[in-house]
Amino acid sequence: MIFHRQPRSMIIIKNGLSPDFSSARIMNFGGCREKNGRNEEPSAGIIDSQSVKGTAESAEGSGFDGGKKVSGRKHHVVVDTIGCVLVARVHAANVHDSKGAPSVLERVFEAVPTLRRIWADQGYQGPLVEWVKKTFSCELDIISRTGKKFKVLPRRWVVERTFAWLSRYRRLAREYEKKPASSIAIIDVASIRIMLKKLFPKANEECLS
Repeated sequence: MIFHRQPRSMIIIKNGLSPDFSSARIMNFGGCREKNGRNEEPSAGIIDSQSVKGTAESAEGSGFDGGKKVSGRKHHVVVDTIGCVLVARVHAANVHDSKGAPSVLERVFEAVPTLRRIWADQGYQGPLVEWVKKTFSCELDIISRTGKKFKVLPRRWVVERTFAWLSRYRRLAREYEKKPASSIAIIDVASIRIMLKKLFPKANEECLS
């Protein structure tokens, strides 16, 4: 099973589909970035998580998020500055963002070592900021809310928009998968489809007509 990385925006898979769709997604996002006038390799990203309600099938690896009052799992992602998912991980909803972040960040720097700045909300503040700087030579910038009224936060809105895109896929609206790894695969497939729609909008319109 071989992924050919040239050209970056093309995916060639031999001997069937790969179980790790993240490799395919990483190869694809370069084309989306170039189309938006960005460098192929991103230097900045945004990290966040979304708690998703579970079902009887997803009881394994689930927990209760006391802040969001949600029993299920968290979809933990890092996106680039145009909203393309770079890496996705799924874990129990009771795992705090700062505790679940290290495994997500380790994976994203394996895939995209060019990142030098990542924006995050207040849930990621603390020792994690210094750990990211020492381990990856990357700045983890914490964006804080000011006041109780709703306000669109700089950079943070990008990852929130990505979650909105992903939530339109019914398999991601709730946790139906028995294994967290299966949920990650569904996020990967949805992310690839979103990027393909951006790369080939006319083809998508023709399919719908």
